[in-house]
Amino acid sequence: MPTRRRTPRVALLIETTRTYTRELLAGVRRYIAAHGPWSTFLELRALDSSPPAWLRDWDGDGILTRTFTPQMGRLIEATGLPAIELRTTNFGGSRPYVGMDNRLIGASVAEHFLERGYRQFAAYSLHTESFFVERIRNFVTTVEALGARCSRLPETTSDSAKDWEKSQARLVAWLQELPKPVGIFAANDQLGVRLLEACQRAGVAVPEEVAVVGAENEETLCSFATPPLTSVRYDGQAVGYAAAEMLDQLMRGRRLRRSAVLIPPKGIVVRHSSDSLVINDPFVAHAARLIREEALHGLNVDQLCHKLNASRSTLDRRMKAALQRTPKEEILRVRFREVERLLRETDLTIDTIAAQTGFAHSHYLQAAFKETHGVTPGAWRRVQI
Repeated sequence: MPTRRRTPRVALLIETTRTYTRELLAGVRRYIAAHGPWSTFLELRALDSSPPAWLRDWDGDGILTRTFTPQMGRLIEATGLPAIELRTTNFGGSRPYVGMDNRLIGASVAEHFLERGYRQFAAYSLHTESFFVERIRNFVTTVEALGARCSRLPETTSDSAKDWEKSQARLVAWLQELPKPVGIFAANDQLGVRLLEACQRAGVAVPEEVAVVGAENEETLCSFATPPLTSVRYDGQAVGYAAAEMLDQLMRGRRLRRSAVLIPPKGIVVRHSSDSLVINDPFVAHAARLIREEALHGLNVDQLCHKLNASRSTLDRRMKAALQRTPKEEILRVRFREVERLLRETDLTIDTIAAQTGFAHSHYLQAAFKETHGVTPGAWRRVQI
């Protein structure tokens, strides 16, 4: 009788506290559902979690890990088990690696800004991680290939609580010196949030003067930021699936075709921090800022003309030239952006949403929304859930 292969025992040393890492686990789960079963050892983990003590004497078959310290790297190496690294090659030794393609991340952010008309650029990053260095390098290379210059400000610590005020002062001073309008790439979402906070302190308008894009699309950080942060969306499920597939091959005693697999990003989730075109006309920039600040309070085109001391024809002509949108279309765009957020993130009634987004009556919101989106607000909400 042939001996039955035991169910593989796999340790998942992956943080459970972030959007991206939960997507990694979902990708692993998808692979197991199709090719398992596996017996998985998973515990709640954070960025600063210590290496699990039980790993030293664990009777397992394989490890999927995001390694943060040399100590953890040595512990994994000492087990002698097949292991796949999902964070960095810095502490991975000779372990096979699966992760995001940082070259494409940097280039995609540059293209995002270029498509919106930016010709002045900056980058804000940590210099402590090789993957940050790589994605920033490719952002800079892309814009400089077009003859543009890119200012850079390296951050000295990843600890947002340490020397916070000192860090903010450096950022404010840097922002005030930058030529504007400028597109800034923050190497991750945490740095993007710091940057947006500094913009508020410096009185810099986002996105009219400074547009910001982060990386990872950590939902909590991006949505909580003021304004909400545009971010590169990682393909965590594809990374997790590929890593599980590679580990399965190793646990079966097979050789891998590649020791490293890089997954392209899934695009950029555009939020308020970079959702406008570059406005080189100061008059239109002023109009756009008034719309951003007052559209949700019922601002209409006549009131906007009065505030600008301009005729409607002049305002129409100059906004169309600068934004390819009329003043009315820009007001509706700002309102609908908030309508969509409230539909997606709250259970508020359509009447309440209309009142909070500058529409005089809910039936006008419904008619305008359907004309623009092709469906009613209620139908749009059901698709998002």
